[in-house]
Amino acid sequence: MKLKRRHKEGAEVSTESLNDIMFFLLLFFLIISTLANPSVLKLTLPSSSSGETIKKQQITIESDANHQFIINKLPISFTQLEDALKVEIARIKASNMEPTVVLKLDNTLSIQDLADVMQIGYSLGVKMVLATKATDK
Repeated sequence: MKLKRRHKEGAEVSTESLNDIMFFLLLFFLIISTLANPSVLKLTLPSSSSGETIKKQQITIESDANHQFIINKLPISFTQLEDALKVEIARIKASNMEPTVVLKLDNTLSIQDLADVMQIGYSLGVKMVLATKATDK
C-alpha cells in the first residue's frame, strides 16, 4: 500500500493585520512627537524698512468691591460710566490716537459686573483689556 501525502504544509506567517498595526504605531508616534515639544516653534518674523507705529492712549477704569468706579482718577457712579467713557474716547480720538481701555476691577466683583462694563465698551467700539496682578511662583 502506497500512502502519499497530497499536500505539503509549509510554514506561513499571516500578515493581514500587520498593516493595521503599523498604521496605529505610526499614528501613535506622530501624536507623541507633537506633544513632546508643543511650545517650540521657530518662526522667521517679517521685517519692514518703514515702520509705522500706532499711537495709543490708555483709559483706566478702576472699580472696588463697593462698585465705585474711577475713570482716569475721576470718581463716578456706574450710571455715569458710559457718558464719561464717551468723553474720554472723544478727547483721545481728537488728538489722532487710538484709545485702549484698561480694566482694573476688584477680584471680589462678579463676572456680571465685568460683563456690564465690557458691554459699554463694546457698544462704544473701543478695545478693552483686563489688567491682572502677577502671582508669585
